[in-house]
Amino acid sequence: MAASEPRQTSPWRMSGTGITIALRVTPRGGRDGIDGIETLADGRSVLKVRVRAVADGGEANRAVLALLAKSLGAPKASVRLLSGAASRLKQIAVDGDPERLDDALRALASA
Repeated sequence: MAASEPRQTSPWRMSGTGITIALRVTPRGGRDGIDGIETLADGRSVLKVRVRAVADGGEANRAVLALLAKSLGAPKASVRLLSGAASRLKQIAVDGDPERLDDALRALASA
């Protein structure tokens, strides 16, 4: 890593019941997908997610939750929005085995 590159930290935190993920969402992104990790100007790391759905009436939020559930192999009911309903920056909680979810997110972020 070059000296000019910021140190990248994980955008997710494990807990006893699952994992919390910081996201930057692009609605109307042309496809549904996870585009890796980005470091914001303030130094925080986020998982970049894009969805085809528009940011109207919660459509993009529902698409993000469904995409994460499918990508992580988790039931849709275990994925919920914690904050950022009207923002591109969101906090999502996923209930389940934190170690398995951590491994799945690492694989998705590096793909």
